[in-house]
Amino acid sequence: MAEHGFAFSADTFRELAQDALTLAKKGGASACEVNVSEGFGLTASVRRGEVDTLEYNRDKDLSVTVYLGQRSGHASTSDFSPTAMAATVEAALAIARFTAEDPCAGLADRERLATTFPDLQLHHAWALRADEAVALARQTEAAAFAADARITNSEGASVGCQEGHFIFATSEGFMAGYASSRHSISCAVIAGEGEGMQREGWYDCRRAPEDLDSAEHIGREAARRALGRLGARKIATCRAPVLFAAPVALTLMGNFTYAISGGALYRKASFLLDSIGQPIFPAHVQIVDDPGIVRGLGSSAFDNEGVATARRELVRDGVLQGYLLSSYSARKLGMESTGNAGGSHNLLVSGGGGSLAEMARRMGRGLVVTELLGSGVNYVTGDYSRGAAGFWVEEGEIAWPVEEVTIAGNLREMFRNIVAIGDDVLPRSAKRCGSVLIESMKIAGR
Repeated sequence: MAEHGFAFSADTFRELAQDALTLAKKGGASACEVNVSEGFGLTASVRRGEVDTLEYNRDKDLSVTVYLGQRSGHASTSDFSPTAMAATVEAALAIARFTAEDPCAGLADRERLATTFPDLQLHHAWALRADEAVALARQTEAAAFAADARITNSEGASVGCQEGHFIFATSEGFMAGYASSRHSISCAVIAGEGEGMQREGWYDCRRAPEDLDSAEHIGREAARRALGRLGARKIATCRAPVLFAAPVALTLMGNFTYAISGGALYRKASFLLDSIGQPIFPAHVQIVDDPGIVRGLGSSAFDNEGVATARRELVRDGVLQGYLLSSYSARKLGMESTGNAGGSHNLLVSGGGGSLAEMARRMGRGLVVTELLGSGVNYVTGDYSRGAAGFWVEEGEIAWPVEEVTIAGNLREMFRNIVAIGDDVLPRSAKRCGSVLIESMKIAGR
C-alpha cells in the first residue's frame, strides 16, 4: 500500500493541541482538553476466492472539550486548518454557555495525571499491499475448503490492518500520546451434510502481524468448528451445568465490567451497586486489571483523561476490591478516579480450571456453550437470558451438537456458582478469560 505511514508527526499534533488550548483560553475557557488523532488501514475480504470488498481508510480528528466553570461543551473537526480549529473551539464555547452547571464536571485532578510513559510496544506497522491482503484472505478461505468436502460454502475471509496515533492535552499541562496498531485475520464458512447446514468462524487479532495465527490455522479452525455443529438438535428443557467456552466466556466478563463501571453505578443501573468488600465470586476466582502488558490490546500508561493507570486487583479470592471509575463517575459517587476512563484495560481472569476438555470431564453432564444470541441482560436485577448453541456432554465427553436453546439465570448467582475458570485463554482480546463452568442454569429447549 503506497500510502502507508502517518501523514502527521507527533510534534505536529502537539503544536495543534497547544494552539487549540490557547484559543480556548483566549475565548474565556477556565479549562480545556484536546485530542488530536489520525488513523489509516486496509481491509480486504474475499468470498469463494473472489474479491468481495477492498477498503482503504484514512481519518483524522481534532476534538475539543471546554469548561466555563462547571459548564462544558464539546466540538470536533476533521479539518486541521487554523480557521476550522478556531470555529471548532468557538462552537465548544457556545455549547458550554448554554449548558447547565454540573458540579462533577471538570478535568481530571492534576495529581493523578500520568508522568511516566513506558514503551508498551503498541505500534507495529504492517506494510501490507492490497494484492498481498487479498492473497492472504484467499489462503485463509482455501484452507477452510481444503479441510473437508463438507465445507460447501463461505461467508468470506478477511484481512485487516489498522494503525493510528494521537496526542491528548489539557490546560493543566498534560500532553502525551502514542501510536498503536491492530491487525486481524478472520474466516467464516458453512458446512453442509444432507439437508443440514451450519455456519461457524474463527479469527485472530493482535498488535503485531507476526503474532497472528497463520492463515491456514484460522481457516482450518473455522472449518473444524462448522463441521462440529452438523447434526445439531434441540434438547429437552432442564436444569444442568453450563460450560461457557472461552470465546463466549468473555461476554460474562463484559457483563461484570459493565456492572462495576462508574456510569452504571451512579445511575443505579447495576446489580453490583454497593458491593465493594463483598464476595461476588467463589474464593478461587481472581480478576486483575493490568494496563502494563507489552503488546496488550488494552495496554496504556494513562486513561482517556490522562490519569495514570496501574495494575489493580478487582477481585481477590472472590471478593470485589474496587470499581472502574473515571473522574466524573468518581465524583458522582464520592470516590476517586481509578484510571479507567474508557473502561477496563487488560482484564486477567483465573480460577483453577484446565483445558476445555478437562472442564467438560469435570462437568460430567451438561451444556457447552459456543455461541450466544440476543442481548437479554438486565443490569439492574442481574437477570440473564440468551439464546445459545453448543454441545451436550455426557459422562465428560461431547455427545452431540445442540442448537435453538435458551439459557437463563441471574448474573449474581451465576458468578457465585462458578465452579472453575479454565486456562484456555485466547490472546486475541483485552479480556483474557478461559472457559467458565457454572454449576447450574436453566436450559429451555423443546
